[in-house]
Order: sequence, then structure tokens, then C-alpha cells
Amino acid sequence: MLVRHLSLTDYRNYARAEVALNPGANLFVGSNGQGKTNLVEALGYLSTLGSHRVSSDQALIRSTEQAAIIRARLEHQSREVLVEVQINRSEANRAQVNRSVVKIREIPRYFSSVLFAPEDLALIRGEPSGRRRFLDQLMFARTPRLAGVATDYERVVKQRNTLLKSARSSGLKGAQLSTLDIWDDRLVILGSELIAERDSLVSLLRPYVESAYLAVAGADHSPRVGSRLSILSSTGTDDENDIADPNVLPRLSSPFDRTEIEAEFRVALARLRRQELDRGITLSGPHRDDVVFELNGLPAKGYASHGESWSFALALKLASADLLRTDSAAGDPVVILDDVFAELDQARRARLASAVADYEQVLITAAVFGDVPGELTAHTVRISAGTILDEASDA
Repeated sequence: MLVRHLSLTDYRNYARAEVALNPGANLFVGSNGQGKTNLVEALGYLSTLGSHRVSSDQALIRSTEQAAIIRARLEHQSREVLVEVQINRSEANRAQVNRSVVKIREIPRYFSSVLFAPEDLALIRGEPSGRRRFLDQLMFARTPRLAGVATDYERVVKQRNTLLKSARSSGLKGAQLSTLDIWDDRLVILGSELIAERDSLVSLLRPYVESAYLAVAGADHSPRVGSRLSILSSTGTDDENDIADPNVLPRLSSPFDRTEIEAEFRVALARLRRQELDRGITLSGPHRDDVVFELNGLPAKGYASHGESWSFALALKLASADLLRTDSAAGDPVVILDDVFAELDQARRARLASAVADYEQVLITAAVFGDVPGELTAHTVRISAGTILDEASDA
């Protein structure tokens, strides 16, 4: 998959931008705050319907305007597709494919990318919510249908929490208990599918992470990835960013069978019923799961050095790209490296350049041209204050 042309209107600091892109490496160079990351952020939005920097779409719209437009001409197997998204300040966002209106949620079906940025260090050192989001984005890229399952599950959790809070304040009544049983069934059916798909995805990622870590770090530190499931927990907390019980050991073996998951989920709900009624919150399910990363038999969070954490985070994103290119009919995802090379030593820079060299298209941002290995600088675009200054193609 290739991006042939990117057009922005009233996006971030760009009143208008037109950028032609080449196969292979494309480097955007500019001082900090000039707008180079905004270009790759816009493309990342097309594959995830979100920004890797902010949680609200409002920040993506130029301050004086009511809407921003991202338009990309994509190519796959000599077939071109024009994809457009209009991000609105006061109404629902809109989308078009080849000038025909489509539902906004359909856009990621047409474009696949894997973006790595300094913020991704939080995958190793941050909260479980970020790791869940990482897995879900990859899961939705591979199986778009699951995005709808996740939306339905979130709706059930909200409805169930409302009922739990009501029962807590007014005392549990027979009708409420019957209604809670109905929501429990929906929670188990939808949640078990998400747990099974995530757990299977973690198993699929393991060999890719191992090889990607070795490629980036240049050493084998025995990287491992495991699922930590809240349905196996005996306790809960009020913080939905945390799993129910941090003492639950990560699953490093083959994934659970769907029937096993449903059975464990129902047992967990029965076990935690009194705690849930006391707290007014759902304490078990995929919204409270975590992914555990290990190096040399120890949790990477809290034990890995800064360099090891960077290597692991990079390995996770490269593993995602490798997995997508293996099983996607759309070809290679576009690999985006946002301000990454400045954080790496010379050896890691060279190894990362080698690891991404055979992808159909790689987009790179850098504040300093010299930070980027020479083999990735053939097509360089220089940027200043929201303006494309020049393009040095094949320089």
C-alpha cells in the first residue's frame, strides 16, 4: 500500500498543504513545532480515526476554522482510491471514498498504517489502558468487524454500571437483579469474544516481537508478551486503568478456548457480584485486562533500562507491521516513524533503518537531517511554519 498524495485543509497549523509521496522512504524535516508531525498524524488518523497525540478531534482543526479536511490518494496493486475525512467542530465527522459518501467507521478499511512515536514508550512504562488500546487498534486493523463488537461491549458496560450504581443507592430489588442477569449475559457474550481475539493476537505477536526486538536491540534479552486477564482475578479496584488484581500471573501459553473464557467470565461475575454492588462498577472483563511485557524473565515495566524500553516499544510496533503484512490482502501497511531517530544511538538507528528498508513505504519525521540514516533520506520534504518549503526527490 502506498500514499501517493496527501492534501490537508485547515488541519492543525496548515491552512492548506499538498504533499506528493514516493514509494520507499519519505523524510519530513523541520524544527520542532513547524508542522512535520501534523502531516503523519493526519495519515495515522485515516487508519485509526484518532490522533496519537491528543484524545479530542477538536485539537486537529485549525483554531480559526470549523472543520479540517484530510484527503489522501492511495494506491494498491496499481489501483488508486481517494479517501477523504472532514473533521467537524460542531457536528458529526464525514467521510468519502472516491467522492461517494461512506460511514466514517469504514475509512480504516481502505488504509493501514503502523505509527511509532516517542509517546509509545508508555506502552512499556505506562498504564494498562494504553496497552489495551495498542492491541485493539491492531485487532481492528486485522478484523474491522471487531470494532463494532468493542463499541457494543462498551455500551453494555456503561448500562451495567448505571444499574449497579442504582442498586447501590436504592438497595437491590428483584427486578433489578433480573435486569442485571440480562446485562451479564450480554457482557459475557461480547466480552468473551474480545478476550479471545486479544489473547489469540498476543500469541500471534510473540514470535514477531522476539525477532523484531533482536533486529532493533542487536541482542537477545528474551522478550516475552503475555495476557493478564481480569476474569482470573479474585479482587477488584475502583481504578479502571488498572487490572482487577495485579497478582494474577500473565498467560504466556496458548490462548484460551472461547468456551473456557465464557465459563471463567461467568464465575468471575458471580465471585465479584458483592464487590460490584458495593462499588457500583463492573470489575471484570476486557476493559480491565492488561498485557505484560518481560525481558530476561522480569517485567519490562520497572526493570528495563531506557534503551531496553525503547527497543521493546519499537519491537511491538515493528511486530505489528510484520503481522499486518503477513495476513493482509492490502499489502504492507505504511510504516510511520515520528521523531524516533533522535532518541536512538547510532547502532540502533542503523538497525531500525535496516528493519524497515523493505516496506513499500516508510514516512519519517526528524528535526535534524543528520539523525536519519542516509538510506532513508532519498525523498526529503522540508517544512517550516506550516509551509512546504521544498521537496528534494531522489537527492
